[in-house]
Amino acid sequence: MMHRDIEQILYTEEELRRRVRDLGAQINADYAGRKPLLASVLRGSFIFMADLTRAIDLDVTVDFMVVSSYGAGTVSSGQVEIKKDLSDSIEGRDLIIVEDILDSGNTLYYLMEVLRARKPASIRICTLMDKPERRTKPITADYVGFTIPDAFIVGYGLDYDEKYRNLPYVGVLKPSVYGK
Repeated sequence: MMHRDIEQILYTEEELRRRVRDLGAQINADYAGRKPLLASVLRGSFIFMADLTRAIDLDVTVDFMVVSSYGAGTVSSGQVEIKKDLSDSIEGRDLIIVEDILDSGNTLYYLMEVLRARKPASIRICTLMDKPERRTKPITADYVGFTIPDAFIVGYGLDYDEKYRNLPYVGVLKPSVYGK
């Protein structure tokens, strides 16, 4: 039933699997001999985070944050709220923020400011999807799965109104579904 709401598949299961494996290899090379902390920004990144963690062959730890600036809409509200913070201190740690999509940059820009103040040894961003056309804040990701056009996408953890996260691919949602 959900598949009927998809206008176009952007990335298949296999394309996602290959790209996540490549990102894991990049992180392995960059952090060889170190023990990075992967911090997933929930909820959209949970599937990506699980697959990325399995693609990394290092002694990593994981933690989770819930940060929101969207609510039930399709455009960032501009107001960022941390609903669940990291469980442990990041001081002196190598931190990799794992995000589903870098869109306006508002959420990650705010989050980076908050986390830098906690004095990690290093901090990098790994995003599955990068939508630079929509960027309003000066922020870039260190690791990018795919650079995408300005379209509303769902699947592989990404949602619209808490639906479509369980699609095994990433697709463009039909505008008729979200009332555009």
